[in-house]
Amino acid sequence: MTTRNETDTDADAGERSEDEPVSGVVAAFGRQLKLLRTRAGLDRTEFGKRVGYAAQSIASFEQGRRIPQPVFIDRADEVLDAGGVLKALKEEVARAQYPAFFRDAARLEAKAAALNVYAMYAVPGLLQTEEYAQAVFQMQRPLLDDDVIAQRLEARMVRQNIFDRSPAPLMSFVIEESVLRRPIGGRKVMRVTLEQVLLTGQLRNIEVQVMPIAREDHAALGGPFTLIDTHKGDRIAYAEVQSDSRLYTSQAKIRELEARYGILRSQALTPKESSMLIMELMGEA
Repeated sequence: MTTRNETDTDADAGERSEDEPVSGVVAAFGRQLKLLRTRAGLDRTEFGKRVGYAAQSIASFEQGRRIPQPVFIDRADEVLDAGGVLKALKEEVARAQYPAFFRDAARLEAKAAALNVYAMYAVPGLLQTEEYAQAVFQMQRPLLDDDVIAQRLEARMVRQNIFDRSPAPLMSFVIEESVLRRPIGGRKVMRVTLEQVLLTGQLRNIEVQVMPIAREDHAALGGPFTLIDTHKGDRIAYAEVQSDSRLYTSQAKIRELEARYGILRSQALTPKESSMLIMELMGEA
């Protein structure tokens, strides 16, 4: 699984392993954590009590089998009197919780000033409930290990912290009606997910539009994509198909996708019409 920009070649991208960057930074953090804990004269049980984690979790962190969350890293640095050594790795460790093909996009998304998202396969990750996201990961083929599913599920939920940011980023979502009709995780899970999409779309900084199945005109049959306005004032596009992703920065490509998204919004139902359709689908679920 790869992340590329317009200048990367297929051959170069194919030589990269998704696990290489993850094992490197996570393993390095784990070794550093164990070294500092041992220096402090604490066994895993005692250290776990001080930071609020089970000894088994500490072992997983030290062995690089589980990726620690920022709150653990901050607490561990303080308890072990590490002087910021562990905190210095926090950003890289946080990036490692995502699959390699999404890592750069996740970093940009977290600090984005605005997002425009077109979804045609599944409910966008930012709008998914935990149960829906878990069902998505469990259906992936080849099958993901339980530890990987738990890691990616936690990472997906962390992404939704963007809704608590101040100032709030402007967000627009265009979602295919077929996505909202597909009961991923079962009808009960889908109903709760539809409710979350509906409520999120009512926030002042967010607009959700549905592209009806019956619409004849469609400007974006080429696949899903996201337009990201960075906190530095730049606009970047992200596109992903079959775990093969690209970040686009060229003005020509950005303008093309901007135009496509604008037409797409004009073809979709209005936010109010979309809310009414989502409520109808909730009644059917």
